Amino acid sequence: MTHGAPRIAVIDIGKTNAKVAVIDPARLTEISLRTKPNIVRRDGPYPHYDIDGLWAFILDALAGLNREGGIDAITVTAHGATCALLDSEGGLALPVLDYEHDGPEDFAAEYGALRSLFAETGSPRLPLGLNLAAQIFWQERRFPDAFRNVSAIVMYPQYWGFRLTGTAAGEVTSLGSHTDLWCPARRDYASLVDRLGWRRLFAPLRAANDRLGTIRPDIAAATGLRADTPVYCGIHDSNASLLPHLLSRRPPFSVVSTGTWVVAMTVGGTGARLDPERDTLINVNALGEPVPSARFMGGREFAILTDALDAGCTDEDVAAVLGKRTFLLPSVQTGCGPFPRRKAEWVCDGALPPGERRAAASFYLAMMTASCLQLIGADGPTITDGPLAGNALFTQMLAAATGRPVIAETACIGPCAGAALLPPRIGMPRPAEDAAVDSPGPFWAEYARAWQDALRRAPV
Repeated sequence: MTHGAPRIAVIDIGKTNAKVAVIDPARLTEISLRTKPNIVRRDGPYPHYDIDGLWAFILDALAGLNREGGIDAITVTAHGATCALLDSEGGLALPVLDYEHDGPEDFAAEYGALRSLFAETGSPRLPLGLNLAAQIFWQERRFPDAFRNVSAIVMYPQYWGFRLTGTAAGEVTSLGSHTDLWCPARRDYASLVDRLGWRRLFAPLRAANDRLGTIRPDIAAATGLRADTPVYCGIHDSNASLLPHLLSRRPPFSVVSTGTWVVAMTVGGTGARLDPERDTLINVNALGEPVPSARFMGGREFAILTDALDAGCTDEDVAAVLGKRTFLLPSVQTGCGPFPRRKAEWVCDGALPPGERRAAASFYLAMMTASCLQLIGADGPTITDGPLAGNALFTQMLAAATGRPVIAETACIGPCAGAALLPPRIGMPRPAEDAAVDSPGPFWAEYARAWQDALRRAPV
């Protein structure tokens, strides 16, 4: 054990970037950080994640962070729609598929006839490999010889835990995230799993905060970590963002976790209208409970919209967008989100200066998020974390559009915060909160209503 505050190393594999951070769980603050782009390799049978590159990065980061002050425990959080197919020796029977690959569409009709209903799984039918079961179905049929060598299926956070400890485990937050594999009401695998004979392949279920074991001796030798350093089972990234609030807040409230995806989750809301055609779903939190959720690819969209633009915008830019009712209507990233069949459309008076374009893009993300929150019956304050929490135009317009306060947790480190709470300790910190963001006034609320009116008038 290190002296002073506990030092929890969190391995966070996001869709765009991977990082290893040392977190103080008592304050939910980041002590130190290493980052790496999460690249997709194009060699091999299909696009896949650079597992060897990520592993080398993880070991190097753990060694460096350990030299800076020691590490008391390791946890993992990772993006969804991803698993590892292990062979009998613990290696990969097939590469870890990039969920944006269109290969699973080859068997879309056959898979669609077999998959469990939304009423059972709370998982909508999604394109590409966004339903994890569709990935596995495609891999089994496209690569039957390799698939016969699969001895275990582990979800993505637990794959890294397996690499560290040699213990394979399953966990419900990843299994219950639009995979088609899990039935939240029964707290068991969906009927599809038994129809396809896969149940025997899934690793034994463990809780997210279960101790998998200690690091393997070769990991200790490679990193300088103590041989008895414990590793905990791990958690899906959006549910990691939810966990600190789930443990410390009274419902109703909602959490909007932002990154490549913007994921809205509500606890204690009412009147949810979950529509599988609009990317609403049931997530499963770390306690195994169902959580009405909705999402869109907001971080990716914002990057597309603001690429090559100046970083900021002026008050005059904002006033111009509000005054001229400059709108961006959905969707920049089609095929997902609350308006999956709509194509992005600008409603504006001529060419937009860069500052006005950035302001309108921020408002677009806020209106899309408000639409997600409405679909899931959100109530109470909305807590935002991740990159968009630091975007004042986004948080202010979100408050204006919902009529409820928004708490921008710019000091909180998103999924890493929740993952750092998995190791047992004394006490439970309350998440750090910035002051609530209220609506800037009726002019902003009028813009939000006008955006919604323009959306209703726009052709699908």
